[in-house]
Amino acid sequence: MRRIVHIILLFFVLNSCSISYKFSGASIDYNLTKTMNLSPFVNQAPLVYPPLESRFNEALKDMFIRNTRLQFVNQNGDMEIEGEIVGYELTPLAVQEDAFAAETRLTMNVRMRFRNNKVPGQDKEETISANRTFSSSINLTDVQDQLVEQLTKEIVEQIFNTTMANW
Repeated sequence: MRRIVHIILLFFVLNSCSISYKFSGASIDYNLTKTMNLSPFVNQAPLVYPPLESRFNEALKDMFIRNTRLQFVNQNGDMEIEGEIVGYELTPLAVQEDAFAAETRLTMNVRMRFRNNKVPGQDKEETISANRTFSSSINLTDVQDQLVEQLTKEIVEQIFNTTMANW
């Protein structure tokens, strides 16, 4: 009897349901929308960090490649995204008694324009920002690559969700 109970339990464990979720957020009708024109975002920020533009554009394109089945075209896409990096700035925070800042905030701003040529009324234009704070005792050059990676990831995710999610 005990053996039968173990077999039944084993059967239920092996055949139990598994639930998996994928939160790519994309809700695209691929019967209607097949192509995308993703124009490079130009760095127009007053403070220029040379690798920023290429890293941002690579991350943005990679996000759409990994999370959609859209074909990339150079012009006349069913969907079009373009924009500029308009801000990359340092701001001192938490000024102490000696008039020196204890922390510094790095902020990145990207202006994005989205046009859906297949579904009217979904066009969007907005500026997306992200920032990170670091200790002023650390040189920006020591943490800049890591911070740029974090800021880029956050802004790219926001652009993807703003343009592809239909929640």
